[in-house]
Amino acid sequence: MSPSGLDRRTVLGTAAAAAAGFALAGCGSDDDGSGGGGKERKKGQQVTLDFWSWVPGIEKPVALWNRKNPEVQINLEKVSAVNGAQYAKMHAAVKAGDAPDLGQIEYSVVPSFLLDNALADLSKLGADRYKSRFIGWQWQQSVFGTSVYAIPQDSGPMGLFVRQDLFDKWGIEAPQTWADYARAAQAIRKKGAWIETFSATNGNRFAGLVWQAGGRWFDTKGDTWTVAIDDAPSLKVADYWSRLVDEGLIKTDPDRQNAWYKNIQTGDIVSWLGASWGDALLVGNAPKTAGKWRVLPMPQWKKGENAHANWGGSTTVVFNDSAYPKDALAFAVWLNSAPEAIKLLIEGGYGFPSATSGYRAADLEGRKAFFGGQHYSRVFTEAGKGVDTSWKWGPTVDTLYQRLGDAFTEAIADGTSFRSVLKTVQGETINDLKDKGLKVAAGPGSASG
Repeated sequence: MSPSGLDRRTVLGTAAAAAAGFALAGCGSDDDGSGGGGKERKKGQQVTLDFWSWVPGIEKPVALWNRKNPEVQINLEKVSAVNGAQYAKMHAAVKAGDAPDLGQIEYSVVPSFLLDNALADLSKLGADRYKSRFIGWQWQQSVFGTSVYAIPQDSGPMGLFVRQDLFDKWGIEAPQTWADYARAAQAIRKKGAWIETFSATNGNRFAGLVWQAGGRWFDTKGDTWTVAIDDAPSLKVADYWSRLVDEGLIKTDPDRQNAWYKNIQTGDIVSWLGASWGDALLVGNAPKTAGKWRVLPMPQWKKGENAHANWGGSTTVVFNDSAYPKDALAFAVWLNSAPEAIKLLIEGGYGFPSATSGYRAADLEGRKAFFGGQHYSRVFTEAGKGVDTSWKWGPTVDTLYQRLGDAFTEAIADGTSFRSVLKTVQGETINDLKDKGLKVAAGPGSASG
């Protein structure tokens, strides 16, 4: 089904510097104002909308919607989120003209789907009237020019999960700075354990670490994208983790996979730099360690700073292939702002709600016993306040993550520095954007600029 009002030939038009720095201007279409090629559902007509998501526990709010809305049923398909498999599946469906009505998409990859003309312009469906229901900077993550292309669902402020029992046993203090963290890594290694793993394929987390350090991977200048994967803050982060790997102070197993889960269960790995949604992950995969974990703020580059970052966070989008986009939007808004839906999503462990109301702080601590009674959501709440909301995502971020994963894996295997990884991926990313027909240049902060 052809898109309405969108044409990838003119990416980054006159509104290129607006909001998230991305604009799409059409060259004309048979636009019926629906935001896609869809149609109005007739009163009393029963329809089924397909929804692809990987969110844990998403089945329960979908089932609740279906009980309450017999005329608009949601057919949920759970998709794998391992190494971007869900996005490969979605892009393929878009190209085949067989995309679902709705999809779960992280903030970082919304621009990639816009390049595929995949997303309905929700402003044409009246989405702007729901803006006040959501946290401002998260709403803005999917606003390009004057249009909104997704309904925010959650965010992932980052923190440090630690095995407090082992930290106490070994006399290791909570690391307040990254220098403290390195010293803790040395002390923990002397005890036969590791403080962490550097997961080569986890570009999303690495982006969060760069975000905290003040990096700026993407920006715009006029109608041109600027790319600085190798800016000074990014190189600082790369050098730091490269040194920990070279000194044998951390593992290099992929996180959230079998070997890592075993290490978490046995205490061979005693901390994890994760996001707010990680509480459910630890509870579900290391139940015998209940009561032993705590959550600490992310270490800072300078003592006393309050710089934080976001890992993940996702949206619900309506694809242009949807036959009934207004009904799809109604479900997306309900799913992410209705108190009864938020309650079920929190129970499933989906992260920090993007909605501004409909829940209490206490609702976010259903796993408090696992963390020794700690009010751990307060750590993430404060972290959320310290996130630099000016961070921008650019096109082809899903490809960027793949390139980072390949390059980091190769660097670990042959012992080359992580600094070289960023220089390589910087050039590859510029070429990727050029291949998409975009104007692009190295950013002013790029070492190669």
